[in-house]
Amino acid sequence: MEDERPRYTVDEALASVGFRKFQFLVLAYSGFGWVSEAMEMMLLSFVGPAVQSQWNLSSTQESLITSAVFAGMLIGAYLWGVVSDKYGRRVFFITATVTSTAGVLSAFAPNYASLIFLRALVGMGLGGGLVLLSWFIEFVPAPKRGTWMVIFQAFWTIGTIFEASLAWIIMPSLGWRWLLALSAIPTSFLLVFYGKTPESPRYLCMKGRTKDAIEVLKKIARMNQTKLPVGVLVSGRQVEEEKGLSLESEDAMLLSSKKSEDVSNRTSDSDARRVPSVFLLLSPQLLKSTLLLWVVFFGNAFSYYGLVLLTSGLSSGHSQCLATALNTTVKSEDVNYRDIFITSFAEIPGLLLAAAMVDRVGRKLSMSSMFFLCFAFLFPLVFSQPENLTTSLLFGARVCIKTTFTVVYVYAPEVTHSDLCFLPDLM
Repeated sequence: MEDERPRYTVDEALASVGFRKFQFLVLAYSGFGWVSEAMEMMLLSFVGPAVQSQWNLSSTQESLITSAVFAGMLIGAYLWGVVSDKYGRRVFFITATVTSTAGVLSAFAPNYASLIFLRALVGMGLGGGLVLLSWFIEFVPAPKRGTWMVIFQAFWTIGTIFEASLAWIIMPSLGWRWLLALSAIPTSFLLVFYGKTPESPRYLCMKGRTKDAIEVLKKIARMNQTKLPVGVLVSGRQVEEEKGLSLESEDAMLLSSKKSEDVSNRTSDSDARRVPSVFLLLSPQLLKSTLLLWVVFFGNAFSYYGLVLLTSGLSSGHSQCLATALNTTVKSEDVNYRDIFITSFAEIPGLLLAAAMVDRVGRKLSMSSMFFLCFAFLFPLVFSQPENLTTSLLFGARVCIKTTFTVVYVYAPEVTHSDLCFLPDLM
């Protein structure tokens, strides 16, 4: 005899317990991780010129210090995504360990080769940052995820401002090694409270561990002083099966919403569940959307990090691209830390703009309009400009690119599927 008790999903349970004390604690923990990741990325604009000056590196060698971090992130993004899908979202313990350890060790790098290797390891750890973001989002009630995604990005802004302040204080007196060491410390704080972090109930339910998921949900309800829905917890897939939908995997659900036409297809559908998400994303049905999202993320990452690195270069007094100045070494004492600090604050209005536009204007129009304005701010910098005007143009461009980056983090999961847990890691 079938169990006729009411049934509810993880999303319905989260909607019932609301966004209260438990979620704020999760937000604080994951947000601190986001701050530390922003600090590690922001310091790239300070460390490169300082190491180049001290070790007499060429421009190519100096650029490779930054490139090593991004190469590590490229590897880590896919690696930690696969690991988190198999072993759980709490693998950020490993990523935080890798990032903090390699970050501190890089401060003691005796030579150029070891510095490149250690910064690549830092990048691999940073590549798992989005696992932490996914972990937070999977505790947020579905109707509020877009709003809290925008709020979560504020922690990145805090990290960039804090790192710019730290560099302004540390670099002129203590140098780049101290900056690397101090910037790695916040990541290690994630390890202190790791034992208190629960596994994502969505992940547990997806893996069939409903009893464990219920225990986590009960803990959330107790802390929030609310109650879970009456009934039995079931996965979203079970609900779809009961409605007569095809037994496609959660990853493949976004390919089609058609009902199953034949029971024999269930075997092949269950096999599809074993297919890695990356292959589903490159399937004929999803290829166009996947490539378009990758292009958007590439454009955002190229523009954002390009601006971060460009700011230190244009604030160093070597903004004229003369043929005789192409290989000019930018010394750390030449960097105008005040201007970099000022442009870091551009992310605050960028966040506010994203919050104001994302629902009123729409995702695509918000991104396209901000991309165009970013180009409008950057184009005059092709020509030599006065220092104050240069800072103003960089500030405006940073506002625009921060807006698009925030919006795309809301847009991407909506285009794919929330259960796919797919967020391309280009920040």
